Amino acid sequence: MASARSLLVPPNSEGWYHCIQRCVRRSFLCGEDSYTGFSFEHRKSWIEDRLRVLGDCFAISIHAYAVMSNHLHIVLQVVPDVVAAWSDEEVAARWVRIYPPARGDAAAVELKRQQLAADPGRIEVIRSRLGNLSWFMRCLAEPIARRANREDGCTGRFWEGRYKCQVLCNERAVLAAMTYVDLNPVRSGTAEGLDTSKHAGVRARIEKARKHPETLAALLRPIIGIQRSTLSISTADYLAILDWTGRAAAVGKRGTIASDAPAALSMVDGDPERWALRVRGFGSAWARVVGSARDLRDAAERIGQRWLKGVRFALQLD
Repeated sequence: MASARSLLVPPNSEGWYHCIQRCVRRSFLCGEDSYTGFSFEHRKSWIEDRLRVLGDCFAISIHAYAVMSNHLHIVLQVVPDVVAAWSDEEVAARWVRIYPPARGDAAAVELKRQQLAADPGRIEVIRSRLGNLSWFMRCLAEPIARRANREDGCTGRFWEGRYKCQVLCNERAVLAAMTYVDLNPVRSGTAEGLDTSKHAGVRARIEKARKHPETLAALLRPIIGIQRSTLSISTADYLAILDWTGRAAAVGKRGTIASDAPAALSMVDGDPERWALRVRGFGSAWARVVGSARDLRDAAERIGQRWLKGVRFALQLD
């Protein structure tokens, strides 16, 4: 039986997470359907557009994402404390943007916003939702499912019932998760390079760096959402690590690690081979928590379990 996610992801608490949402039965509902010959690639743009809307409305920072043909990856930080600074009017406006009225003209939108802002009890409920990871994932998945079902003229589930969530315990875990996600389109063969990875956050990061070269020297920032947090390496260093990791060895195969690892990698992990193994671990070695062996033991103790999957793998990396 699946355990309650709230044990590891307390509602309205700050944290870093790698979330995976899969299509039901892992069908290619956002890609090329080999059985029918239909293409649903356009749905990937729906998901990207929805991520941008939610990033403007929720108290979250999205650092990496990749929309694949039958699943979705997001690396994000939840920062619920910022919601307290929002006025009731701002909370209402954000919620109306997420769930606009059926009649979407300006007058109907304004009326709904005013009605919400005038209801303190409802505002407090919405305020708590805007800093909640589960509500973020719900507001992402539900509208996409409804829209796809309308297009297909059917009913039923589009996404699997539960999204997978991994707690990222430290910055190295965050960077490894980002690297895994940003390399996903290249690894799957749907993109030839990072700059051609359609429907992935890394492409937007690269395009921004090309238009504004000064951002390369700046600390790594979110690509969508609250811009308060930065990581301790620059955008240029991250892209160098990302490029090297993608070339180092074929995922899932034993290979020789290239000797020309970028200098920035030493700030993240002193051993290039260990770093590549750490990133590949997101395929199957890591489970609900990603971090050191001590991190996983502490997390298991907090939720009353004797161990969590990944401890043995973490010991290889410590």
